Amino acid sequence: MNKKIEKAIEFFKDGGIVIFPTDTAIGIGCRIDSEKSIKRLFKIRKRSENKPLLVLVNSVEMAERYLLPISKKVKNKLIKCYWPGKLTIILKCNPNKVLFPVRDKRNTLGVRFPNNPILLKLIEEVGVPIVAPSANFSGEKTPFEFEGLNPDLVKKADFILDEEIGSGRDISTVIDCTIEPWKIIRQGAAKISNSNF
Repeated sequence: MNKKIEKAIEFFKDGGIVIFPTDTAIGIGCRIDSEKSIKRLFKIRKRSENKPLLVLVNSVEMAERYLLPISKKVKNKLIKCYWPGKLTIILKCNPNKVLFPVRDKRNTLGVRFPNNPILLKLIEEVGVPIVAPSANFSGEKTPFEFEGLNPDLVKKADFILDEEIGSGRDISTVIDCTIEPWKIIRQGAAKISNSNF
């Protein structure tokens, strides 16, 4: 592990706000369990607290520590097929373990298990899921390269992990599994149609 990644881990552990590459877009985030950091992240991104954020995990087991029991249907039709990968799944979470506004008022949480060994190692070392929206002000374009970051946003972060980790150039697909039938909120890199479920 190189020095920059080690430093990013330190900042995450200490509750810092870090800009970092993912296997989809460039993200900006913090640890899931720091209320102060989460409030700061929403303020930095100028994002309404009525718009919850997704979190990144490094295993299904880590996700299950924060979610209510995941149905066999979700596991068989989505998790087994698309995780690790570019699919964000919205599920019911344990409100005692996930702070508002990372979860919404319905106690739902968007979770993704990314497919990148460096990113997974980073999450493992931090020890908890990482809240990871894209690194832009709310309403601005999603950045896929560091050169595309808004300098005003960059100034507000505590650390920038400007490493190439084999990051992607696309957004994740988002599917809401808290309702029946499931609803595709956003079509992205993981190609899913209603016929999949």
